[in-house]
Amino acid sequence: MFENLSERLSGVFDRLTKQGALSEDDVKTALREVRVALLEADVSLPVAREFVKAVQDKATGQAVTKSITPGQQVVKIVHDELVHVLQGEGDPGKLKIDNAPAPILMVGLQGSGKTTTTAKLAKRLKDREGKRVLMASLDVNRPAAMEQLQILGVQIGVDTLPIVKGETPVQIARRAKTQASLGGYDVYMLDTAGRLHIDQELIQQAADVRDVVNPRETLLVVDGLTGQVAVEVAEEFDNKIGVSGVVLTRMDGDGRGGAALSMRAVTGKPIRFVGLGEKMDAIETFEPERIAGRILGMGDIVALVEKAQATIEAEQAERMMKRFAKGQFNMNDMREQLDQMLRMGGMEGVMGMLPGMGKMAKQVQEAGFDDSAIRHQIAMIQSMTKRERANPQILQASRKKRIAAGSGMEVSDLNKLLKMHRQMADMMKKMGKMGKGGMLKQAMKSMGKGGMDPSQMDPQALEAAAKQMGRTMPGGKMPGGFGGMGGGAALPPGLSGFGKKK
Repeated sequence: MFENLSERLSGVFDRLTKQGALSEDDVKTALREVRVALLEADVSLPVAREFVKAVQDKATGQAVTKSITPGQQVVKIVHDELVHVLQGEGDPGKLKIDNAPAPILMVGLQGSGKTTTTAKLAKRLKDREGKRVLMASLDVNRPAAMEQLQILGVQIGVDTLPIVKGETPVQIARRAKTQASLGGYDVYMLDTAGRLHIDQELIQQAADVRDVVNPRETLLVVDGLTGQVAVEVAEEFDNKIGVSGVVLTRMDGDGRGGAALSMRAVTGKPIRFVGLGEKMDAIETFEPERIAGRILGMGDIVALVEKAQATIEAEQAERMMKRFAKGQFNMNDMREQLDQMLRMGGMEGVMGMLPGMGKMAKQVQEAGFDDSAIRHQIAMIQSMTKRERANPQILQASRKKRIAAGSGMEVSDLNKLLKMHRQMADMMKKMGKMGKGGMLKQAMKSMGKGGMDPSQMDPQALEAAAKQMGRTMPGGKMPGGFGGMGGGAALPPGLSGFGKKK
């Protein structure tokens, strides 16, 4: 969602960082462009004005113009200011659910994604914090709204309050409160009705429910695509009902994302979560540091590590590590690497999180290498027999023709895949032996423990690795080390992607 803003800002900063010394005029010109970029991204005027003023005050001081790298200094000031604009109080992902059963009230306009978000948060509480959750729909207006929540509940394995027709929202809320107490639930979530616009009846209904259950958290769900209206909606709900946090949905869309930047500054309410798609696990904590890093193209290694951890099984990783250390790396292993890549958000998803790789993603697309290329490679591997996958060296001309025809590809494509496999096998062998106890072994150990503390990773080393990958890409060649898409530098240890066994 922040792509356009990210592109504009990185263009401005590229020009700044190339200059050796900066005058105050250089900084002013750059900041004028920053302001235009913010306004085009739909950030509200007062917020954009204040943002640029704060940056200008810090950036025109002696410290910057006399520093060794004035351009980077300005980028850092903009980054810190972005974090300041987005920062809320406390940990955004920590919901107040102390004395069970804790009520969470979900409010918002119709179509903003309340019901889906309710289910996503319930799944998150169940999976990550081991809470027993009860969901109840108070939406008596929208056809099949209650049934929708019930179906989602079955999908994610979370209980929903049985539907009784003809009850008012307040009666349903009372019943949910009783059932949650009697059933020993830790949390009960109330999904209220929405309207297409704010009206008295909607606000009154939500206020009545609030008075009955006295919620620990009141989360306002806002569609990230609605722009500045979202900020007005948040102010209105907060004044009449009281909101403890905001959840922005559809942040995977191509809207301009400025509402997110304005929301926190104008309403003073923290953005707690962002919805990033239709799937039930497509919800992330809104971390200002990381979002600011992504906007400025600095990558988000922490999220990459978390994604890798979420899709890696410790035992599976241990098994593969032993095979790699012995230099055993066949087509089955390669397919798991490619699968892992797709599960972590594909080529674009992984590159967007690596520092300094934002622009490279474009080059990769122009070189014609995208997720469909990974799927084609998987198709070729699946067209092989079990024996061929285990021993790729037996593939002769006739077998290659059969595999290529079976997967709808050319023999030349298969030859490229086999070459890539040989390079990966060599790389795995080297990694298995390298250094004390093997680089691979240490990386796997830290991943297996659910450890791998990103703060221990040296950001400069990561930046250097990203640049090294950039250099291995002349004439549209794939950067090396991406789950082994050709030679070159490897990903930070442990991120080369070891997937679960199917």
